[in-house]
Amino acid sequence: MPCYVTRTSRFLPGQAVDNESIETYLGSLDGEVDVKSRVLAMNGIKQRHYAQDTHQRPTFDVYHLAVEAMRGLQADDRQSPDVTFLSAGTTYAPLAGPGIASIIHHRAQSLGIVDRPIEISSHAGICTSASAAMVAAIRAVNSGEHRAAICIGAEHASEVLKSSVIRPIDDRSQHAELRNSQWFMAVFLRFMLSDGAGAFLLSDQPSDRGVSLKVNWTHSMSFANETPLCMKLDNASQLLSQDITILSRHLVPCSHKLLADAWRTHDDCLNNYSMILPHMSSFFFRKKMERTLKDYWSHTDRPVPYWTNLETVGNTGAASIYVMLDQYLRMATLQDGQKLMLFIPESGQFNFVLVSLTAIVR
Repeated sequence: MPCYVTRTSRFLPGQAVDNESIETYLGSLDGEVDVKSRVLAMNGIKQRHYAQDTHQRPTFDVYHLAVEAMRGLQADDRQSPDVTFLSAGTTYAPLAGPGIASIIHHRAQSLGIVDRPIEISSHAGICTSASAAMVAAIRAVNSGEHRAAICIGAEHASEVLKSSVIRPIDDRSQHAELRNSQWFMAVFLRFMLSDGAGAFLLSDQPSDRGVSLKVNWTHSMSFANETPLCMKLDNASQLLSQDITILSRHLVPCSHKLLADAWRTHDDCLNNYSMILPHMSSFFFRKKMERTLKDYWSHTDRPVPYWTNLETVGNTGAASIYVMLDQYLRMATLQDGQKLMLFIPESGQFNFVLVSLTAIVR
């Protein structure tokens, strides 16, 4: 059966927080001032959102963020299909078990979308956890077992990054280069990550009006067999950290392997796409991403078309591709037949997801 993205939604909590106000919500740590200036100059993020108040009390938890994103899928003037499958992914949730989709299913009863027994699928990981949830929902519809499904990406990174919780290992004195310390690998993420959620409604039929996105194919590939652990969230300490040296070494080679395999497997090419939406953690990687994509782009008269909202909404991790696609669809005027590519790399241990989409305009 075919599968179509028929509605999208995003939820960004609270007001936009500029760079000067980060500590108002996350507090401050001794010695991080220089780290903040270096990281913000590198990542290019100008504002983001936090599900925290100025006393570091959560205004939403990750489940509530997800439900608010689901709320945006409701349409008063259109009949909603009977959703029988719900999948969700995140990096951090207060409960290791039950899975995130189970808690969302319970909390979303009042919306009337999933207020009956349904099949659920919970996904954990780093940035591709929610993309894996998307792939699972697409396959549920493709299989013919479900006519409609919802997939969700939600992140509440501030809950483990705020100063009242984070306890980085202080090994700064052991390293001549600060960026090689475990302290830096945890602290710099305070200026990289933020909160938000997004949701997609999938159906075996396109919407009767407006824009739907037909899923042409998905392509997922892990390189954990050949790469070291790069980014992790430790359950015991709730400490999130990333080794940027490992990231810089493996991101581009793995991206090349993924893209080459995808084009070969699906008999497709980048030239067929009018826009690429890449999950990009930082503008530090912009040039590397551009060079990687350019190797598969033969239109020498124009650059590879891509779009990101990283600067204005921040890096919402696993939720970012949902937040990005929803905003893009609301601002772009798509023509029938135009193709979009979702490109989601993950630095956890280098897992990648690609989703190929074609616009159906009615």
